[in-house]
Amino acid sequence: MAEEVIIFLAAFVAVLFLFSLVSRRIEGTFLTAPMVFLTTGLLLGPGGIDLVTLTAEREFVLLIAEIALVLTLFSDASRINLRALKGSGDLPARLLVIGLPLTIAAGIVVGVLLFSDLTLLEAGILACLLSPTDAALGEAIVSSEKVPLRIRQALNVEAGLNDGAVIPVLTVLVTIAITEELQLTPGFWIVSAIVQIGLAVIVGAMVGLAGGWLMNRAVEHGWMEQIYEWIALMGIAIIAWILADLLGASGFIAAFIAGFFAGAVYRNVVRSLVDFTEAEGEILGHAIFFILGILSYVLIQHFSLVLALYAVLSLTFVRMLPVAIALIGSRLGTATVLFLGWFGPRGLASIVLLLAVLGEAGTLPGMQTISLAVTATVILSVFAHGISANPAIKRYTRYAETLQDTAPEKEEVPELPDRRGRVVGVLEYASIEYAGAGEGEEK
Repeated sequence: MAEEVIIFLAAFVAVLFLFSLVSRRIEGTFLTAPMVFLTTGLLLGPGGIDLVTLTAEREFVLLIAEIALVLTLFSDASRINLRALKGSGDLPARLLVIGLPLTIAAGIVVGVLLFSDLTLLEAGILACLLSPTDAALGEAIVSSEKVPLRIRQALNVEAGLNDGAVIPVLTVLVTIAITEELQLTPGFWIVSAIVQIGLAVIVGAMVGLAGGWLMNRAVEHGWMEQIYEWIALMGIAIIAWILADLLGASGFIAAFIAGFFAGAVYRNVVRSLVDFTEAEGEILGHAIFFILGILSYVLIQHFSLVLALYAVLSLTFVRMLPVAIALIGSRLGTATVLFLGWFGPRGLASIVLLLAVLGEAGTLPGMQTISLAVTATVILSVFAHGISANPAIKRYTRYAETLQDTAPEKEEVPELPDRRGRVVGVLEYASIEYAGAGEGEEK
């Protein structure tokens, strides 16, 4: 193992240990884990004291990042319950079906206007990279019981599904960009994109169904200890990712599809994922922001007001206008629309997808601008959304208290589990219901 990787691991574990010691003390303050790990990464990296570098081990960085996203996609998809989603109101559907495409379109327009060196296709890649939101950065919102359930649930579901929804679009755009650079025919990228996406869906479905079925059989016959259930689920995610990649398909799409089918088949998926999301999942997420901090010295070297403006617009105009349009007719108050629009933080998915695109299409003329814009936006999001979360909750709570019980904001919806495994409402009941049925109880 290279010396710089050993130094990276030692530094990260040291920061993780120190953060663990004060984690409860800083909970509820303006400080968040992503802020801490990003800042320490910057201070320890080339932009600071230059103790930790990862310039020669990009494959190592990419591997950590891809595993983190694969497990996140799988975990998000496995918690999808169509019956519960159907009863959760129309807000998630509005944000995903209307808001997400409009966000990509707005990102393209702003990218073309601000960056003269980006083609329309490269602006589309940039817009896709910054379209997924990160529930972890808005954790205070989705976990706060002070915020009406329907509102925080909309943000929770959106963040859980929009990264899986945007990856096929990003795959097509990157495929087109690569074929254009290599001067291949349009028919080649069409076939290539169809193969990548279609084969990924097939692989993901087969691995997810087979894995979920085998886990059910193992549990029913008492062959598997409970502690190994989440390990087996993570194995399904990694197998789908690697197999799809070996076949030339999108491993990220395969992992997402595998999660959906494994969650549909395996009865205790929600309970099992709690073990992962509360420990190992947190560690991987912290590692990604630590890596971002180390690599952000490049942004410092090439910082410009245009990059800062794009980051600001990405978190405001590009996000908030599409949300406002998507919520037309929902009868929600202006304060609620602004609240939903503001809390669309960018985080893990944007970072990892950027690293993956760099690996596939790093020679594109506009890749440096794309990289800098994504980095600037995520860093701004980490601090802006982290610092504003608790004050916004207090202010919005006061507004919500003035609403009548019949207000659209207070409409009853089932609560779905978030990425950290907190499960209440319909999905928790469904998991218990299935487990009870397996023991001969009435469903």
